[in-house]
Amino acid sequence: MHNIEPFYNWRHIYVSEEDERSPFYGRVYSEFEFSQTVYNYYIHPQWDDFGSRTLYLKVIDVDYELNFIIIEMIGEWNDAIENDIMELKREVIDLFSKQHITKFILITENILNFHSGDRDYYQEWYEEVSEENGWIVALNMPEATQQDFKKKKLNYYIELMDLPEWRVYKPYHLFKKIDDILMKRLS
Repeated sequence: MHNIEPFYNWRHIYVSEEDERSPFYGRVYSEFEFSQTVYNYYIHPQWDDFGSRTLYLKVIDVDYELNFIIIEMIGEWNDAIENDIMELKREVIDLFSKQHITKFILITENILNFHSGDRDYYQEWYEEVSEENGWIVALNMPEATQQDFKKKKLNYYIELMDLPEWRVYKPYHLFKKIDDILMKRLS
């Protein structure tokens, strides 16, 4: 797991530790000191800790004018024990929501598994973005993890979508592609 870095090809467009509106503003990263783990496995030091012991993320793009954010995630999403959705919602999502971000792209291809808990935070998040014609998409979640997510019917709140070639897009084009797909489904 220590070899899996957050997607870095957009760093010329956005860097979360340089964004004064980001909760990760001012963070300094080591390329050599591996200190964060998911269980006994070290992860790359570029991933951001937001309060979970098993789930990490990297904000790889935010567009404050078009009101969207792209967040890449790694680890185990554990609501049953860690209440990861609460940590994510309170420590990251709410801060960006205050900046009028209403469209959330979560790149979840590195989510190893999912353990469900309550739906309350998912429902709250969904209701907040729906008021502003927003949405939440989990992109490329592994099939086994999707099944656990669907079993709890959380796909009602977070749209599960597969787009394996997402890395070939620039942030705006990825956002536009996902937004177009969702708008076609609504019409």
